[in-house]
Amino acid sequence: MTTVAIVYHSGFGHTKLQAEAVRDGAAKVEGVEAMLLTAEEAGVQLDRLDSADAIIFGSPTYMGSMSAEMKKFLETAAAKWFTQSWKDKVAGAFTNSSSYSGDKLNTLMGLVINAMQQGMIYVGLGMMPAASDPDAMNHIQGPGPEVLNRIGSYTGPMAASFQVDPGDAPSSGDIATAEAYGTRVATITQQLVRGRTSD
Repeated sequence: MTTVAIVYHSGFGHTKLQAEAVRDGAAKVEGVEAMLLTAEEAGVQLDRLDSADAIIFGSPTYMGSMSAEMKKFLETAAAKWFTQSWKDKVAGAFTNSSSYSGDKLNTLMGLVINAMQQGMIYVGLGMMPAASDPDAMNHIQGPGPEVLNRIGSYTGPMAASFQVDPGDAPSSGDIATAEAYGTRVATITQQLVRGRTSD
């Protein structure tokens, strides 16, 4: 069984919905077990992540950076750097903010750098902008809320929730993008695990 862990922080509930979609996408892959942990839970159960084959990190973007709670988890997880316990695990990341940009790339890059320092293998989104409606790129209003990768990220799923309550935001397209990413990371992780066990 391949195990994919999703570790996230959500201040208002939007990033939690993204995290659940990533989990659901990973769980769709046969032979994959997906577990969902808040950053606080993961910090307390840090050794549990040693058995995961992949860890996907999710954080809201606050003031152009990851949340303090996610940063606290990463600093707790620095203990794994000393033992190289997460080396060669697969990694991924996703984020949400209240605007199209919100400087979300900065949050994702912080999570990517953390994964690189841990010696992990990072998987990007692997999806073209406006993947489910490419023609939307030819109009000034751009992709609508139902379109996959409407924000045009390559590093990992980005969602924009504006000032809309969870449940109505993130949009259906942002949630579907997160789910597709969970499937992608789980599939690649499983391929790596099978390759390692066949040696």
